[in-house]
Amino acid sequence: MKILVPVKRAIDKDVKIRVKADGSGVELGNVKMSMNPFDEIAVEEAIRLKEAGKATEIIAASIGPQQATETIRTALAMGADRGILVKTEGGAVEPLAVAKILKAIVQAEQPGLVIMGKQAIDDDCNQTGQMLAALLDWPQGTFASKVVLEGDAALVTREVDGGLQTVKLKLPAIVTTDLRLNEPRYASLPNIMKAKKKPIDERTAADYGVDSKPRLEVVKTVEPPVRKAGVKVKSVAELVAQLKSVGAI
Repeated sequence: MKILVPVKRAIDKDVKIRVKADGSGVELGNVKMSMNPFDEIAVEEAIRLKEAGKATEIIAASIGPQQATETIRTALAMGADRGILVKTEGGAVEPLAVAKILKAIVQAEQPGLVIMGKQAIDDDCNQTGQMLAALLDWPQGTFASKVVLEGDAALVTREVDGGLQTVKLKLPAIVTTDLRLNEPRYASLPNIMKAKKKPIDERTAADYGVDSKPRLEVVKTVEPPVRKAGVKVKSVAELVAQLKSVGAI
């Protein structure tokens, strides 16, 4: 069974985000970029399934600029077998266009399972996995904290507001990963060297007949409000008075 893992190039999680002076977006110049953390978890889960004998090949796919090759190389160094880069021009590609491109890749590669991050930390859309499942008419298990393959089915434990929910999906299926699914491994130096020789197939959105032009326009981007300093109180009565003064109660 093949496993397809979409991976996104995003601003590194440890970088302090800076908004452009004109408010047109986030500053990307000279900023460290890395694989989206939720996608790292997806790659790790795919590798564990392969190590357990449940899969035979892992394909890492990324949609974005030429620099996204680095993101694919990271997945290959972790243990993926080959990569697919779909090059796009301009800024970020919106979730629906990504889902349409991934649908075309799925139809070409015929994987038995697609594992992907539940969301990207740059736009927080949490839409691509669900859209891909709808376009393919495949079952989906979102926010997964545990994945178990049993024959032609997958048992996915989901993190929901009320606790945990386990769903049984008939393969092929879409799974989106949550933080507690696993701890991604670090790529060893020998594997990083081996990754340089693994194949990456380069395509464009047009090759798949998909128009990746954005449908949305970012009107303005602003910094979050600065958090004000707290106030110490000496009694419950004073606390209640403070809360009333700010309209909290």
